[in-house]
Formats: sequence, C-alpha cells, structure tokens
Amino acid sequence: MERRRVRVWFGDHVVADYRAEAELAERYAAAMSRRFAGLRVTSDPLPDQDPGPERKLPGERLWEVSPK
Repeated sequence: MERRRVRVWFGDHVVADYRAEAELAERYAAAMSRRFAGLRVTSDPLPDQDPGPERKLPGERLWEVSPK
C-alpha cells in the first residue's frame, strides 16, 4: 500500500506535515489547498521504510529539573 507525505509550505517553511495512505493523503492535500489557497501544498511518495517524524517524543514531565 502506497503512503504519501503531504506538506503545506509558507515560502521555504513547512507549516504542516502529514503522512498517510495515498487516498487519505490526497484528501488532506485537497482540503489544505482549499483552506490555504495562497500556500503551496506538495504530496510526495514515502519510501517503504519511512522512519516517521524526526521529532523526539516529549517526556512525562514538562521540566526535567524540579523547582526549588
């Protein structure tokens, strides 16, 4: 099953990044194109072994150091 990555761009900056199966990704791309008519929306195929988002998951606590 093909997966796609849809991104919404404001100039050179990505303001939305969505990954899903092809049908859902295309629906999302169409919706973002209508909602943000002035922004560029791209839809690219993902490799079979896509690692997912590169951002680290947050910890259970907001701060690693307790207040004193």
